[in-house]
Amino acid sequence: MATDQDKEDKAALDALESEAKEWDKCKNPRAPDAFDRLKKAQTELMDEKHRERLDEAIADARMLLIREKKLTVDSEELKTDAFARQWRDKAREVLVDGEQRRRRQAKAQMQEEGREQRRQDEEMDERKRKRQHEQDWEATREERISSWRQFHKGKTSAAAAAAAGSGSGSGGVGEPDKKKKKKKMKPIG
Repeated sequence: MATDQDKEDKAALDALESEAKEWDKCKNPRAPDAFDRLKKAQTELMDEKHRERLDEAIADARMLLIREKKLTVDSEELKTDAFARQWRDKAREVLVDGEQRRRRQAKAQMQEEGREQRRQDEEMDERKRKRQHEQDWEATREERISSWRQFHKGKTSAAAAAAAGSGSGSGGVGEPDKKKKKKKMKPIG
């Protein structure tokens, strides 16, 4: 029974949708996109902060145009339709330049944040590496100590054996030949 109700609801919705399409006076397929843009523009104009920024850009465009044409604020040329068109074009140019500047700044900020993040990651990796090196160093401490003791023990026993062998002084078989040191001669004259 619920499926019958769902089917009826769907059929009613489809009928309403087709009826709405019949009443739609605009047949252009891009019309919804245009209305969406208009809605976005309206919401931006209702935002006080954004509106102030737009008003400032329009005023800047007017002042730039007056300076470029070397006109005065009271000039009669400012009241013409040609000036109004130029003002509109200049305002568009100022707004586009401002938007490009804002995007460049945002991109530069993102790159700077990326560099900062990489630097922090590298520092963290370096700290991890140092900590791991210290842990490895401590883990092999006993091994190094025993190795040093073995080395030192072998050195002292070899020195003791050499001392015992040279104590007889017989110069017998198996003993290394002792070489006499040559005296340094002083140069004559």
